[in-house]
Amino acid sequence: MKTHENVTSVFALGGLGEVGKNMYVIEYAQELVIIDAGVMFPEDELLGVDYVIQDVTYLKQNENKIKALIITHGHEDHIGGISFLLQNVQIPVIYASKIALDLITKKLEDKNLGYKNLEVYDEDTVIKFKNIEVEFITTTHSIPDSYAIVVKTPNGIIMHTGDFKFDLTPIGPMADIHKMARLGESGVKLLLSESTNALSPGFSASEAIVDEALGDVFAKACTNRIILATFASNIYRIKHIVETCRENNRKIITFGRSMENAKDIALKNGLIKDSSIFIDTNQAKDLKKHEICILCTGSQGEPLAALSRIANGTHKQVQLMPDDIIVFSSNPIPGNSASINKIINKLYLKGVKVYTNSELSDIHTSGHAKAEELKWMLRLIKPEYLMPIHGEYRMLKEHTNLAISCGVKEENTFICTNGDIVIMDDAGCHRGKRVQAGDVYVDGSRIGDIGSVVIKDRKIMSNDGVLVTILNINPDKHQLLIKPNITTRGFVLVNENAELIKEIENKVADIVNKSLSGKYNVIDIKNQVILELNMFISEKTGRRPMILPVIMEVKK
Repeated sequence: MKTHENVTSVFALGGLGEVGKNMYVIEYAQELVIIDAGVMFPEDELLGVDYVIQDVTYLKQNENKIKALIITHGHEDHIGGISFLLQNVQIPVIYASKIALDLITKKLEDKNLGYKNLEVYDEDTVIKFKNIEVEFITTTHSIPDSYAIVVKTPNGIIMHTGDFKFDLTPIGPMADIHKMARLGESGVKLLLSESTNALSPGFSASEAIVDEALGDVFAKACTNRIILATFASNIYRIKHIVETCRENNRKIITFGRSMENAKDIALKNGLIKDSSIFIDTNQAKDLKKHEICILCTGSQGEPLAALSRIANGTHKQVQLMPDDIIVFSSNPIPGNSASINKIINKLYLKGVKVYTNSELSDIHTSGHAKAEELKWMLRLIKPEYLMPIHGEYRMLKEHTNLAISCGVKEENTFICTNGDIVIMDDAGCHRGKRVQAGDVYVDGSRIGDIGSVVIKDRKIMSNDGVLVTILNINPDKHQLLIKPNITTRGFVLVNENAELIKEIENKVADIVNKSLSGKYNVIDIKNQVILELNMFISEKTGRRPMILPVIMEVKK
């Protein structure tokens, strides 16, 4: 699809109607700028899928227009898809802030991608292309070096907020509210503003409040070992956990690859200044329990993360003690509550004390703006048009309502889905056509070859199991040589259901013998076995396992 040459097209390839997978595109004439390239973690029904990424067909078709990929900050839902994008699309240059660049570099090294065109920006950077100019505004988020992106086009100014909150006592730098206000006075035509916490009233708590609350937990646990799980990407949280441990004379052991990477990046960039507070497990043997804090991944119940293995008793280096204190310094990401509750129940069964954000409300705060902060952004920027981004439909809808209450005309708001184009011209903004957009599944090293049919088959196997029937047939004589061999996984236990298995064997034999009475065709025999056996098993058991006939041709 071709967009108009003298207008600006704005659309998302990911991030609308979902939390994650962020990717936004701004295009004018022969210039195209991409903002973010994130991943989304799969829902439970996407069995075997590791990540969900964007369909980048449009970018591939318009490679010659791409000027840059610009990253707002270093969280996975904004940078996790970069390595996959680079394998499919030629990106001339990637601009990122210092922390984000370090995280991206590490990811590319892990994937053995030799991409070198990485450039650092800061709040003073101005990037100029022929028709498009890009500037940056410091924001406050749960990871350092987070920025809003201002894109100046011939049709007007667009501001992309990135992920943000307004924190008047932040751990890191304050958001540059004055620069935002000046931008608002200069006239912003279209605001793309994140919507993650649009349904949450009020203001988000300050990181300084979390700091105090964690200090209270450490003070109460004066004789206990503390195991603390948080997002590895929340580097500011790690920073004040380090400071709290120093004040309470505790050393820190880190577990989890992403936590190790975050620690190294924080030390490299001077966010954590004293590396001596970190020790390994051998050094911990000489310390008392109350002198140790274990900092680990797994706050979202990830089955292979350090905390899950500790809870299951399968961690090679950490065994739970009855008086351990476990702290979840995080909130559940939508869809993760069941996994987290499973881990918490296992921890309680071990007899340890568990603190979660629901019990001690200030041991975590979101890095995303709540309703009053979204209103504040709207009042500062005073956009003529709003396109809410980064959120499920209900979040986008509520953000739109907030904008209308702040003076944005209802007809000037655009609740879009991935692929919908907002056209910006000299007269204003209006809806355009669509570009191709959708989900691409990553399964191990395979990208995009896991489709809906494969997912459907996996669901069948997970719910009803698999039944394999091995048939030894003489194709010359059209003869079934021996009775069918039946093997099942996830359907029934063969040893405990001998009568049912025998009935299935007889049924398969009847189907095959009937099929062999006519013309010999392997495909026809397999299809007939699947069709008739499916009906037979469904009537007998109420279940529909995946049936896999295997024909072994034996000539005598």
